[in-house]
Amino acid sequence: MTMTSPVAQTPIARKISTNAVIRTVLANRSISRADIAKLTGLSKQTISEVVRDLENEGWLKPVGRTDGRPGRNAVIYEINARAGLAVSIDLGGTKIAAAICDLLGNVVAETKVPTDRRGGMHLVNQFSDLIVELASAAGTTADKLRLVVLGTPGVLDPVTGHINVAPNIPGVDAMDLRQVFSSRMGLPVIVENDVNLAAQGERWQGHGIEIDNFAFVALGTGVGMGIIANGALLRGARGAAGEIAYLPIGGDAFDPGGFTLGTLESAVGSVAMLRRYIGFGGRNASTVADLFAAFNAGESSAVAAIEETARLAAVAIAAIGATLDPELVITGGSIGARPELVNAIRRFLPRCTPYPPRIAISRFGNRAALMGGMGIAVERMHDDLFGVKLREI
Repeated sequence: MTMTSPVAQTPIARKISTNAVIRTVLANRSISRADIAKLTGLSKQTISEVVRDLENEGWLKPVGRTDGRPGRNAVIYEINARAGLAVSIDLGGTKIAAAICDLLGNVVAETKVPTDRRGGMHLVNQFSDLIVELASAAGTTADKLRLVVLGTPGVLDPVTGHINVAPNIPGVDAMDLRQVFSSRMGLPVIVENDVNLAAQGERWQGHGIEIDNFAFVALGTGVGMGIIANGALLRGARGAAGEIAYLPIGGDAFDPGGFTLGTLESAVGSVAMLRRYIGFGGRNASTVADLFAAFNAGESSAVAAIEETARLAAVAIAAIGATLDPELVITGGSIGARPELVNAIRRFLPRCTPYPPRIAISRFGNRAALMGGMGIAVERMHDDLFGVKLREI
């Protein structure tokens, strides 16, 4: 009797099989073909064909052989992390942080430079030069990168591509930053609010890994919030959810002077803290770092400035708690990452709300938005390349 050969998989069936193999390798880090077959239920022949194709295309690589088992040793495979590289950029008013990550989220090159204060196209040029330099440091070239995730202050207008409500970054409200930057680099560019990125960084690898409802509050030169509600980023009708700089706390909400920076930011941002310190008679601090050093040295003006800032921040967090009912509030930014301030906020919270939310300082310090950008980049690469959603692994 003549043996018939197995029917070849259809393109859709092969895509499903490839998806199953990639998901299994990602979940187990390193694994043999036999173990992939056991976990997926696919035939050994299908697994061999899919793994062979993925290895030939550079997505999988052999990393050793099994030992300690009966029978022949089997080849162990891992994702070839360097087969996909992406860039995360965090644009700040004074500094730009940037990193290249691989398919597994490993950082392969990272840098930080002063922001070109001229803004506009000067920033696009700076981003482009920065990516070329980072790619060289990572041992590759910019044309080999797959995408860029850019975090910026302010709110992205989805129609015009302009960045609104970003007073510290000139020129970004007059151009389609995403389109201009993408055309310049020849790469897909995702633009996201920097505090939203920080919240997603915590969701990816920080305090929010197993929490579906939390808020990330950034306190620094600017003030903002990223909201994870029921496991997803909450954007609002115009993409402005979390713009707590404009909460009517800490000043006269009807003063149009607060319309630019926001009433709350004008009361608790770094400029306000230093102004408050000087108003209390302080003379030994010209930066926020100096102010905290004076606080730790017991200088009364610094203690008063930080205590008053904490009191106002506690009121804002109480309002967030009453509105969103988060399981956790994560603080970050140059001020929000300081335990001196956060400990003071914790003391004030029970005095202004009967249900004070739990507070944790970000694990990432000033790198939270950068981490969030890498998390989005990794998820997008997995989805685009393999049809794999990270949250389902």
